[in-house]
Amino acid sequence: MAKFTVLVADDDKEIRDGIEIYLRNDGYDVLKAADGKEALDLLATNEIHLLILDIMMPNMDGITATFKIREAQNIPIIMLSAKVEDSDKIHGLSVGADDYVTKPFHPLELMARVKSQLRRYVQLGTYDGQKKVQIDGLVLDEDAKELSVDGKPVKLTPIEYKITELLMKNAGRVFSINEIYERVWNEEAYNAENIVAVHIRKIREKIEADPKNPRYVKVVWGIGYKIEK
Repeated sequence: MAKFTVLVADDDKEIRDGIEIYLRNDGYDVLKAADGKEALDLLATNEIHLLILDIMMPNMDGITATFKIREAQNIPIIMLSAKVEDSDKIHGLSVGADDYVTKPFHPLELMARVKSQLRRYVQLGTYDGQKKVQIDGLVLDEDAKELSVDGKPVKLTPIEYKITELLMKNAGRVFSINEIYERVWNEEAYNAENIVAVHIRKIREKIEADPKNPRYVKVVWGIGYKIEK
């Protein structure tokens, strides 16, 4: 079994240490940071496979850190926050986070989300055995786990990749919001509309020449989303 390293960034030492205990009990290596800047420094000098990142931290907050990480890396990011408003969750997801956990949380729930994100991260592109899927200028390379548009590579987060892969490999089929959520997040959909919509918007911004008039990712009003054949 591969050994994964998880970086925990939170300004609360008790939270950092508590998460570390559960992660190590599950077999993960753990690095810890007290703020976003320290987390970026650790990312620059270590191979890290997943980041648990608090939003409210001194020196550099989690939103800013996520934005900077996404400029270069697509590792899974789980955000932590004491805020419960949907706007905060949407903001975190919109800058590139893959999941969001509200404090206080049950440690076993967080561990389940860590396992789920790492499973998707290492298994991207393993459907069917088909190596490439192409729809006009949109090309999904499953071996390289990359997407390109008109020959230009596009950086996607693991969740964005998984949604795009699902829609491309089932081109022409309409998926409801709940179907997309359950297939991609591997859990029952609950209040999934905003979460899925944020990721669809980010995908469109990356692959569409005109996101407001999309060529690929289409909405079917009242039903869901599809990618045209």
